[in-house]
This record gives sequence, structure tokens and C-alpha cells, in this order.
Amino acid sequence: MIGIAMYTTIITLYKQGFSQRQIAKTMEKDRKTIRRIITKYKDHNIEEPTAYHCVSKVSAFHIQLISLLERKLTNVRIYEELQQMGYNGSYSALNRYIRKHNIKQNTCIRFHTLPAEEAQVDFGDIGLRYDENMVLRKAYVFNMRLSYSRYDYYEVVFDQKVDTWLNCHINAFNYFSGVPEVIKLDNLKSAVIDPAFYEPIYQKHYKRLADHYNFLPSPCRVYQPQEKGKVESGIKYVKNNFFAGRIFDNYKTMQIQLVAWVEKANDRIHGTTREKPNEQFLKSEKSMLGQLPQEQFSMIDYQLRKVAKDCHISLDNNYYSVPAKYVGDKVEISVSNNLVKIYSNNELIVTHMRATSKGVFITNVNHYAKNKRYCPGFKEYDEKYEGDLKQMGKNCELMLSYLQKEHKRNWYRPAQGILNLRKIYSDEMIDQACQRALCFGISSYSKIKKILESNSHELPLPGGYNAISA
Repeated sequence: MIGIAMYTTIITLYKQGFSQRQIAKTMEKDRKTIRRIITKYKDHNIEEPTAYHCVSKVSAFHIQLISLLERKLTNVRIYEELQQMGYNGSYSALNRYIRKHNIKQNTCIRFHTLPAEEAQVDFGDIGLRYDENMVLRKAYVFNMRLSYSRYDYYEVVFDQKVDTWLNCHINAFNYFSGVPEVIKLDNLKSAVIDPAFYEPIYQKHYKRLADHYNFLPSPCRVYQPQEKGKVESGIKYVKNNFFAGRIFDNYKTMQIQLVAWVEKANDRIHGTTREKPNEQFLKSEKSMLGQLPQEQFSMIDYQLRKVAKDCHISLDNNYYSVPAKYVGDKVEISVSNNLVKIYSNNELIVTHMRATSKGVFITNVNHYAKNKRYCPGFKEYDEKYEGDLKQMGKNCELMLSYLQKEHKRNWYRPAQGILNLRKIYSDEMIDQACQRALCFGISSYSKIKKILESNSHELPLPGGYNAISA
């Protein structure tokens, strides 16, 4: 191997008149090497050695390689996939390229969000701390961080039970005076029972909390903690900069100091955004957060009810409708001062205003099956007959109004009879018969039929006739 210094020395000696033999003896190098360097200088005027760069065949497939690595494929499978894409290099070259560029460790995606779009939550272990009863217990710090502004809420707790998890969320929303659209979280059991990618199953109380506060829980993909990297950084920051090296005599002292420290932390220049979190929060994010619900969330008052055949459940001597597909099922009911929320398999299926008296039916007619709604008194049924009569002519439309006025709720019976006359008579003839009936104040189907049977609809009307309106 000829270095730059030795290469330059050989060229310098040659320029001073030394022969190739003399240079080889002085430099203790083979004459062929000396001759090759001098020839390169004479033919191409190259006075310094040029580095040889070997371009790996894998580099042309760098983007495809990243994509395959993200799919968690082994190097063998990646080699097979790249071959199908046109890669003709060796397997060992592929391994060397992955090791050299450290792709698996260094490749990641940075997630960006809009103001109020997302918050990330997590617990962090902070060792043994005194609780409110002066007992040393294993403690955790809860962090909810707004992803856009990096505005933080922290709270010390002594377990990760469902009640604690929910209360931490509620306290954080109150601290922010609003609710973000999405909560990015880990797959801890207090929130996610089954982290299935397509349909994760949430802990039922956490799902109800999400419905109550109108946010979307979004679990990270399994083994992808970088998807909530902002809160991971928040936990690391509070552990290293507040809890590390501090000893608190009691729980109250720890809480007071944590609150004061959080205010300072939210007022610092953030290392990534180069902005103060509290300024970003007040300027761009606070006004965009969802409103806090007026009703306080409660986990206590949940009741089971079976949906009756009439699509209603009974609660406190009142009746609330449920979609027909749940007939015969047991549903869960959450009751507050003003609302009744009905759940099936932890999914909110209907919300009703709570009745203020007894024996009240609160019914959404759309909860009945469509075929069951096709009867008198339902919108679908009434609209069909009204539409058909209006199509037959202006006088038939006027007759419809007159029937509804004279026959009240039973208007559909004579209306149905008039429509059946279309089997024998044309719409024009029926319209004329309705005009004559209106002239004499007739709202009887049988008399309209006699007008047609006797051809009286062709007779001239009395002078000064005005159609009767409803």
C-alpha cells in the first residue's frame, strides 16, 4: 500500500533526476511499483494518489432495503426479495452493507402533529417514595405531553390500576383546560386488553372515558415504542432533572416541589422545538383543544339491562330505545344527571336525554328495523302514500290534505283506496273525480269510486267552485 507521503516522495525524487533503480533502492520498494507511479505521473500528470471508491451493488436498492427491514424480515428473506427486484450482488455483500450503515439501529421516522391533534401518555418508575400515609412504596410518575407544544402534565402515583390511570387523564385534561383529539399510549393493561392491530380491544372503563371526553385512544404498534417518543423523553426528563438526587421527607413536599418544577420546565426552551412549551401552548394549542364535558365522568353507576322485543330497555320506570339488532342482548347503561348512555361490548351505541318523570318512552324511530317502520304513523309509510297521491295530480294532492283534516290519523285508509283505483282508472280520471268530490265536500273513498263508475267526473262543475283546502 502506497501512502500519500511515499507517493509524493517518489514523484519528488524523480523530478530531481533520480533513476527508477535509485528510487527503488532508497525507498526500499519494488521497481515495478516505482515504474507504475512514475508512468502515471508522466502520462496523466497525477502527483497524488487517488482513493479508490468501490460502490456497493446494494446501494442502488437502499430505499427498498429500508422498507423490507421495517417489515421485520430476516436478511435471508430480504436477499430473496431484492433478487426479485433485480439485485445481482451476493448475500455477504448485503450483510456487510447492513452492518456498515447500521441501518436497523439508525433508521427511524419522525412523527409530526398539528396543534391539539395528539397527546402522549405513559408511566415512569421513580423508585420508593413516601405516600400520603408516610409509607415507603414503589412510585410512578404519570406524564401527559401535548405532542405539538411539548406542554407537560406530571403526577406521582403509587400504582397503575384502572382507577389511577383514568384519574390521571382527568387531572391532565383539567390542567390543560381541554382535550386533544388523539391519545397515543402504550399497550398497558389499564387501557388495552388486546393490542390487535386491526381492532384493539380497550379496557371498558377507559373506552367509556374516551367516549365521555371525546378523544380517540391510539395504541402504539407492538414493539414500536418510538411512536410515543415524545412522552418517553418527557419521562426521562423528569426522572433525570427532578427526581434524581432528591429526597423528599413526605408526599406533600414532593407534590409541591413537583408542581413548581413543572412550571419552570414548561417555561424552558425545548431542545427540539427551540420554543418555550407554555408559550407555544397558549399561542397555538390551548384554543384548539376540545371542550371539557359538563358532566363529570363516573365509573360507579353502570347497570345491565336486556333489550326487549319492542327495542327498549327499562330504567327507573322509563323506557329508552336501542337499535333493533340488539334485541335480546344484555347491554350496559351509564347514567348521569342528564344523560343515559348505552353500551354493547364496550362500544357506545346510543345516547338519550334522561327522562325527568316516570313512565316515559324515549324512542328514536330509526332504531326499529326498516321493515317494521313501514306501517301507519311512521315517516316511511306516510311519505310513500303522500308521494303517490301528489304524483296523480293537483286535485289528488288537495284531496290528501282534506283527508288528513277530516280523518285525522286514519287518513291513510281512504288514501289507500283512492290509490287502488289506479288499477281500473287513469290518474287523470281519478284527479277529475277528486276535483268533483272536493267541490261537494266529499272525503269518502266509496263516493269517489261511484263518481268514476257513473262517469260523473266528466260532468261540468257548478259555477264559482273553489277547491277546498285543508
